[in-house]
Amino acid sequence: MESILTIQFTGRLCRSRFWSTYIVLFAISFILATLVNLAEGSSIAPIMTGLGFAFLFYLNLVQLGLGARRLHDTGLSGWWQLIALLPCVGWIVLIVLFCQDSKPDSNQWGPNPKELA
Repeated sequence: MESILTIQFTGRLCRSRFWSTYIVLFAISFILATLVNLAEGSSIAPIMTGLGFAFLFYLNLVQLGLGARRLHDTGLSGWWQLIALLPCVGWIVLIVLFCQDSKPDSNQWGPNPKELA
């Protein structure tokens, strides 16, 4: 099993692993953003801001990789994440896609992760 901080855009990811990892990464991002805001005005603010935003950028890449692998599991390309750019409905559609069940058997992105377990 790979680390949750690995940027990987290939393969498939089951629904439960996606949501558990995504929630943990969201919590880490929230805590980090809060720490950067708390450091504002102090002597360490430039360091915290630079390191914080660099790490937040990295976490966003990890989350994009998770989303791509989750969409691969449903039989769609990872590029479907761009639908989130549509105003109002984009995020709703993307969440619905993330909540779909895995496609049975293997597909072009690899074997079904439920069958590997």
